[in-house]
Amino acid sequence: MAYEQIRYDVEDHIATLTLHRPEKLNAFTARMCKEMIDAFDRADADDAVRAIIVTGAGRGFCAGADLGGGRGVFERDAGKRDAGGLLTLRIFECNKPVIAAINGPAVGVGATMTLAMDMRIAAENARFGFVFARRGIVPEAASSWFLPRVVGIAKALEWSLSGRIFDAQEALGGGLVQSLHPKEALPAAARSLAGDIASECAGVSVALTRHMMWRMLGADHPMEAHKLDSQALHHTGRLADANEGVAAFLEKRPAAFSGKVSADMPDFFPWWEARRFE
Repeated sequence: MAYEQIRYDVEDHIATLTLHRPEKLNAFTARMCKEMIDAFDRADADDAVRAIIVTGAGRGFCAGADLGGGRGVFERDAGKRDAGGLLTLRIFECNKPVIAAINGPAVGVGATMTLAMDMRIAAENARFGFVFARRGIVPEAASSWFLPRVVGIAKALEWSLSGRIFDAQEALGGGLVQSLHPKEALPAAARSLAGDIASECAGVSVALTRHMMWRMLGADHPMEAHKLDSQALHHTGRLADANEGVAAFLEKRPAAFSGKVSADMPDFFPWWEARRFE
């Protein structure tokens, strides 16, 4: 797919996906949604990519849905699958860790799309808003599932029921983002975070860990995690990467992991489809 509203770059095993409608504060469109899903497909299929950064061009991260079509924009989508939800579900299924580098306003879908990402860091001047009630609609992009899990039910309700815009410091205090940075330093901070994963960790281990953490959020009992941990530990323990990780530690050198997510995932993956835990 030729990209018109995003940019996709890979360097040092890190894919950077940049929302690119700076004249519109990167307002979200159906075209942008399709391009982003394609970019995640592309990154997932590329074993050279070990981490993904999502950021915005210009002053904003994403100002929400493009409302340029007027008052009927949401009515015209009636009966269709929510585009923001299609995107967050694709991010949720990703085998690579995803870092949101929120460089400016992130409102509406601009905020909810980040909830399926694994880490969120923000510029000090970033602003956030789950503004749906103020537009006469409801939260989308599966955020009624993600937001309470990220920040807790009380904070999720406060932000969603009020629909107010809040600043980066409040986002940090509420657990929506994990760190704040001067805007000019944000790209380097995101690359440092992604680089630690890309250069120091085994790709298969990272992919399995990401899914294990997310999927266990809905487990009824820790025994479910114990059964899954045991299977995953047995599988990874037999891979060459486990021997390399131990050898690198003992020899006090960087590890050179060779495992590939495309080829070395366990036969029970994806376990949530087969529901096989024994």
